[in-house]
Amino acid sequence: MPVTGERGFATAATLTSAANAALGPGHEPVTVDRLRGGTKKGVYRLTFDDASTAIVYVWDPAEDYWPDSDVDLAHPFSHASGIELFESAHRQLDALGARTPRLHFADRSGQYFPADIAVVEDIPGETLEARLWRDPAGTDETLGRLADALDVMQRHRASRFGKVALLENDGKSRGRTCEGLVLARAVDDLDEAAARDQRIADAHHTLAEILHQRAEQVRPRSEYGLIHGELGPDHVLVDEDANPVLIDIEGLMFFDIEWEHVFLRTRFGERYPRLHRGGLDEHRLSLYELAMRLSLVAGPLRLLDGDFPDRAGMLQIAEYNLQQALTALAGPAKADGLPPG
Repeated sequence: MPVTGERGFATAATLTSAANAALGPGHEPVTVDRLRGGTKKGVYRLTFDDASTAIVYVWDPAEDYWPDSDVDLAHPFSHASGIELFESAHRQLDALGARTPRLHFADRSGQYFPADIAVVEDIPGETLEARLWRDPAGTDETLGRLADALDVMQRHRASRFGKVALLENDGKSRGRTCEGLVLARAVDDLDEAAARDQRIADAHHTLAEILHQRAEQVRPRSEYGLIHGELGPDHVLVDEDANPVLIDIEGLMFFDIEWEHVFLRTRFGERYPRLHRGGLDEHRLSLYELAMRLSLVAGPLRLLDGDFPDRAGMLQIAEYNLQQALTALAGPAKADGLPPG
């Protein structure tokens, strides 16, 4: 449910019990910093009196800025937030050797905090996005290791698609095919974007035809790889040994790996070739490219129905991807990165 009124965030006093449970008695936070950028959960850095640090994730309605934040495990594209999704994703990535922050403690009982929480390792340093801006020539080693990690994930196959947390419990996803789900979502995003922007409304009929034409070219598939789902450089930390560390992993699922690669190509831009792999289905890439652009128009505009603070940044993302979506009217969209900022 959306939050109305003033949001209440965690404090040093409210996080002390969780810190003690995770790291042992005597770990009282000296400072608590709520980190920027999260839209679905709260992310806090705790600093203790011995200068050690930890990160706390908080899944609480007060931390979730999305107006439609109900989680449906059976739908691959439902709101990817919650401790169940996090724990399942963490187990899966850990089993494959894909680096994520070490999990110190997770709790759903409400005994230590009045919401689901996890205390994880604090990775010193910066995101891969910041590193790419600051020192692009110095990221080759990290990008190579990220490519290796993605290859391990994408070669890990399943005969069904869906969120890891669902399949872990032998559940079944909604929808018959990945491409069918992507098409249905893209049509919804197109309708929503058209209701908010006249330029999309004017092109609505043609864009809908292009989506269906591209979907008709996709052939059936019976195996799916493991994907992060939103793997931009802002969702990769770089540790002191230049290793990539995946974060915001709740959307982890088995799906067409082309969905991941369209997002990678969109977010990494000219550095994407370092992450590319052979054997991708060009018809899926074509459909998923346009679908992704429409999602990155409708999603940010939907987020702004609420009180998300970085409004200018979201408007910039929506506008950029709107322009990219409209290039489909003249031929295949150019795949490059999101605008700076």
